Amino acid sequence: MHAFDVLGDPVRRRILELLVDGEMSSGEVSEVIRREFGISQPGVSQHLRVLRENGFATVRAEGTRRLYAVDSEPLRDIDAWLDRFRRFWTPPLEALATELARGKRERRLREAGGSSDTDDSSDHVPPPRSEP
Repeated sequence: MHAFDVLGDPVRRRILELLVDGEMSSGEVSEVIRREFGISQPGVSQHLRVLRENGFATVRAEGTRRLYAVDSEPLRDIDAWLDRFRRFWTPPLEALATELARGKRERRLREAGGSSDTDDSSDHVPPPRSEP
């Protein structure tokens, strides 16, 4: 099964969100998923099995309990695949960060009784370019 097929299911994504903070027993996972999605315990177990068999989760026995955790390796593979597409959102996010910093600077200057028109070339950031 392809990584995006595994993550395409909202139940499996939610399970990974639950596990990201640390190990959880299968019973704990089942309780949350059953409450949020109305899925039976065997259905939750099936999703845990898919995550485990596709490398997204690990399981270890502790007495009679089964503790699940995230395995980050397949997530790194997805991150590497997504790297080709970051150019679509990185510049807009950088422009947003620039605008936020500009707004904070102007607010700081106003609060200090100064003017935002002062020429401080170290803080000057040109406006974002518009594409033709």
